[in-house]
Amino acid sequence: MKVRRLYKLVGPLILLILSPPLSSAQHLQDVPSGTTESLRGLSVASSHVVWASGTNGAYLRSLDGGRTWAHSQVPGAEHLDFRDVEAFSADNAFLLSAGPGDQSRIYKTTNGGKAWTLQFTNHDPAGFFDCMAFWDRKRGIVVGDPVNGRFVVLRTDDGGKRWRKITNDLIPAALNGEGAFAASGSCIAVGGKKNVWFATGGTAARVFRSTNAGKSWSVANTPMVQGQDSTGIFSIAFRDRQHGVIAGGDYKNPDRGGANLAFSYDGGLTWKLSQLSPQSYFSSIADNQWCSIAVGTKALALAGNWTTGKWATYTAADFNAARFLSPERAITVGTKGRIAIVDTPRCHITEDTSSISK
Repeated sequence: MKVRRLYKLVGPLILLILSPPLSSAQHLQDVPSGTTESLRGLSVASSHVVWASGTNGAYLRSLDGGRTWAHSQVPGAEHLDFRDVEAFSADNAFLLSAGPGDQSRIYKTTNGGKAWTLQFTNHDPAGFFDCMAFWDRKRGIVVGDPVNGRFVVLRTDDGGKRWRKITNDLIPAALNGEGAFAASGSCIAVGGKKNVWFATGGTAARVFRSTNAGKSWSVANTPMVQGQDSTGIFSIAFRDRQHGVIAGGDYKNPDRGGANLAFSYDGGLTWKLSQLSPQSYFSSIADNQWCSIAVGTKALALAGNWTTGKWATYTAADFNAARFLSPERAITVGTKGRIAIVDTPRCHITEDTSSISK
């Protein structure tokens, strides 16, 4: 969606040392990143290898589980905003920049950032890339805002050597004023070998779903907040092909709650609002078998159960994206280069779905 904020400045490649805990009571430990860029892209390749990305061509890499970071810029991309990064190892990673027209691009490195290959440039002035995901090192998918009434979806089957646009008539038409949000690199999720979901906002908050890697699509309505260009679903996560969660809200009114979190137990066919309270604007959600972490400009929240009850942790914070490092730990990134590690053992509650209609 084309309502975006831009941020500035990145420095040379630097290695940094872990800082002391911000607050042990919050299980939140800030670490220095060495940059003041706004960070939205975040990818965990392993419990040790983590990549992040952001404004002014910035990318960061950690080889010790987020404790220390090296940061730099992609040469020739200093004016780009990398809203998503997808990494497979310390060497292999993809970057996606978001912006109108040719500011939307895809880059790849196979040597840890020593060199970057520009794989794809969007030349349609109406286009705007939002997020990407990969089933494996070869097969990936990108979603962009609607052009001529249809979402732009690109696919690769060869590690990005060729990106092909999925035929428009295979994708259900977008509603007037509907788009996707490049808020945290998580408006799309993949699972298994062929499942993929992407989430929308604006005048509608819907989930598009394919079970054959994009050859055909269906779309489901959700009860999430919607109706304005600042509202809708900002993030989607699936722990398996049946269990999914969506998060969002109204980024212009981040204190607004009530319909900012919903879940599905049928692979995204239907969605039901979560009764977790309080709620605020969430730009990113990540989920595993034991825990969900949701972050936004107002709060960081942890829960062992999507459906009802109380958060295990709900604390004031300002982050853009979150991912799990392991069942015990998560990592978050935000504005002004903020990065923090979050301990999540309090989340480890077996989810009781007996009272949820399937």
